[in-house]
Amino acid sequence: MKDRYFLLLACLGLLTLVLFILSLLTGPASLCVSDSLHALLTGRGDAIVLVMREIRLPRALLGVLIGASLGLSGAVLQGYLRNPLAEPGLLGISASASLGAVIAIYTGLSLVFPLALPLMALAGAVIAVFIVQMLAGKGAGVLTIILAGVAVSSLAGAMTSLALNLSPNPFAAMEVVYWMLGSLTDRSMLHVQLAAPFILIGWVLLFSLGRSLDALTLGSDAAASMGVSIKRVQWLAILGTAASVGASTAVSGAIGFVGLIIPHLLRPLVGSQPSKLLPVSALGGASIILAADILVRIIAPGRDLKLGVLTAIVGAPFFLWLVFRTRRTAL
Repeated sequence: MKDRYFLLLACLGLLTLVLFILSLLTGPASLCVSDSLHALLTGRGDAIVLVMREIRLPRALLGVLIGASLGLSGAVLQGYLRNPLAEPGLLGISASASLGAVIAIYTGLSLVFPLALPLMALAGAVIAVFIVQMLAGKGAGVLTIILAGVAVSSLAGAMTSLALNLSPNPFAAMEVVYWMLGSLTDRSMLHVQLAAPFILIGWVLLFSLGRSLDALTLGSDAAASMGVSIKRVQWLAILGTAASVGASTAVSGAIGFVGLIIPHLLRPLVGSQPSKLLPVSALGGASIILAADILVRIIAPGRDLKLGVLTAIVGAPFFLWLVFRTRRTAL
């Protein structure tokens, strides 16, 4: 069983590496593979270096960071909340981060200071965490946290719609809509440097929960009797998700369904032990985002097909299939 698990990790790691290289080699500029890799590694080649290091490399790096964050946080939330439909958007983090970015666009701050957009989005994610914790109160149960997250998500969505409705500038409204669709286009190393520290901190917090999530499969009371602090698990899960997914949303916009789909696809391959699901979900999420980002460049290279649109098109039928399968199991 252990050999099979390590084989799965190796296969997913290899798949992620292959897709990362393909992401570096895919784009509207027709570049020779050898010239592209030579320019990337040596820094020689003028225009080719600019394309590889300033356009394609940041896009591929963000694909790995964001995909892994969505897959990992989805696996942690499903384990902690013991809800197979849990995903990062359930806590209102994605919607609040989107609202922060919308405020930056609506007020014109993003024009004066370009980094205002990701910084405001990150601030929105952090504020969402504290509001959820405040609404849930001390010693909150799983259901209370979910309800608080849904309330924050609904409020953030309503405020975003209000900003679109009242926007006096149609170009600003269009920019808001395009940003909310989710994309890795035109991202730079500055975006990587902004998001990476928060994402890595989030990963550390989420990966530290592996053994606690294993204990929670026996129930909250049994886990508490084994020395697991439920309050600590709650804080680490929410803060880790806020840091990683909030930073991801801050630089890419909203990308849905990945945190829901990936743990479901990989859970049958690793069994019912949540700690084993975390690393494979991270690698699976990275692979899915890299593959989707490659496809948007191939399917409609001149139309700027948004990454979030493609993941939603794939994710919605999967969600319906999941509902149908759950209904059949119940019967």
